[in-house]
Amino acid sequence: MTDVAWPLRRSAPRNPWFRQHPSVALVVAVGLYGAVLLLTLFAGTPGDDYFLLYVFPVALIAMTFGLRAGALAGMSAVAFVVVWVVVRDISFSTAGWAARVAPLLVLGLLLGMAADRLRWAEAERLRLEAAALLHREAIEINDSLVQGMAAARWSLQAGEVGVGVRILDGTIDSAQELVSDLIRRAGMGRRSEPLDGSAARRPPVP
Repeated sequence: MTDVAWPLRRSAPRNPWFRQHPSVALVVAVGLYGAVLLLTLFAGTPGDDYFLLYVFPVALIAMTFGLRAGALAGMSAVAFVVVWVVVRDISFSTAGWAARVAPLLVLGLLLGMAADRLRWAEAERLRLEAAALLHREAIEINDSLVQGMAAARWSLQAGEVGVGVRILDGTIDSAQELVSDLIRRAGMGRRSEPLDGSAARRPPVP
């Protein structure tokens, strides 16, 4: 009876730093908001487009936390733009407001939506890989059992009862070990009893 060689699991790609440490990403984004706000209030002239730097904290929050957080980040950036306009006593036309506000809002929405889709795609990929792995392992276990049962049948038909029983014992023990290993690696614990209790009921081989 052949041994089953379990396929190696492919390691999943590492998430970017802001996915691994969302709290750090949030602190960085808040710092960027503050830095850009100070820059717009106290540096340059009202005509300088320092407010465009808000795209960095908006993008960081959207990619880290998804659509809802991205929308909130865009609205926060718009609020800071309003503060800048009020403090510096700047006047914009409707088109000017739209040109400054719309990109920040759209950026947060689009990047947040893309981040959510990426997370969903990654979860689906892992699910499909796990299903494919279980399918391959089930096929290998089935092949191992079929080979063992066929060998035992041939031995019994040839009148070699002792050999046939030993092959059956080995096949059942091997199946129990393979299935127990599969269950253990799936995080479901490990069986301590034989698969069907038959090993405990079989009489010893003469």
